[in-house]
Amino acid sequence: MRPLTAHYFVSVDGIVDSPQDWHFPYANPEVMSVVGEATAGVDALLMGRRTFEEWRAFWPGQSGFPLADFINNTHKYVVTGTLSDPGWGPATILAGDAVPAVRDLKDQPGGRIAINGSGTLTRALLRAGLVDELHLLVHPVVVGAGRHLFEDGGAPVGLDLAAQRTFGNGVTYHVYKPAAADAAAAAA
Repeated sequence: MRPLTAHYFVSVDGIVDSPQDWHFPYANPEVMSVVGEATAGVDALLMGRRTFEEWRAFWPGQSGFPLADFINNTHKYVVTGTLSDPGWGPATILAGDAVPAVRDLKDQPGGRIAINGSGTLTRALLRAGLVDELHLLVHPVVVGAGRHLFEDGGAPVGLDLAAQRTFGNGVTYHVYKPAAADAAAAAA
């Protein structure tokens, strides 16, 4: 089964919304090395419609640096009930219920699947036991307003800390995996 990894820039107050407004002062070589590591082995990007549309408006006009080339050339899977023509490829629409669609995608041959943005989708997939790792780059800034990664309540999902690093600029990097007890329950 292909691993699915969710990646987020997060403020100290838990905001993941609009990182372009607060992330860049912290984008030093240490932090950017983590961003580069996040693309290793990834051959599919998974996103919801809103994130896809935001990225489609920005990334096709960017080129000449590794992250832009990676995003533009990697196959994108878009979970949506309203979008019929992606208009930016390579891309595939995953219509209908996200959980079985992503479960099927994970069962296909291929490399790692990454999800960036798309908090609603990540929450649903985490609760369904389909997220294999959650990577958080926590920035030492209080944003004050915006969407939180986990803002809609729901049942607790246990996580085990798999790795952690602290960078010179105060950003901390956390890698979480589903807690062993939760993973066993999801597999049953």
